[in-house]
Amino acid sequence: MSETVGDVQVLEFRLEDRKYCIDIAHVDEIVDKEELTPLPNSDPRVEGVMDLRGTTTTIINPKEVLDLDETETGERVVVLESDDTGNVGWLIDAVTQVVGIDTDAVDESVESGSVRGIVRQDDDFVVWIKPSEINN
Repeated sequence: MSETVGDVQVLEFRLEDRKYCIDIAHVDEIVDKEELTPLPNSDPRVEGVMDLRGTTTTIINPKEVLDLDETETGERVVVLESDDTGNVGWLIDAVTQVVGIDTDAVDESVESGSVRGIVRQDDDFVVWIKPSEINN
């Protein structure tokens, strides 16, 4: 499943029918979604919190930030490396693969707040997103 060619390894995942990726260096682990406790009056992207081995982890729905229609409920959580903002996980639909990419081949002309660039993969596009923009 893991390819090791290229400058950077990325975790490719699916949100609805689209492919996205993030630098694998940001990923701590991938777990199944457990019961979430909703947080009243929280940001719309915050789905709630879940207990991850005794640690409270905030679960964010990147579909809210990326303005995607939500027809599918994510069942996997990508837990990101924790920083000063606490433990954060993203609710995703499916993990596709870990793949190495050549950063020179990334089209950065489409860079925006949450998008680092586009990775061309065969006849498909994978949107490379910035974790810091999704989490904040």
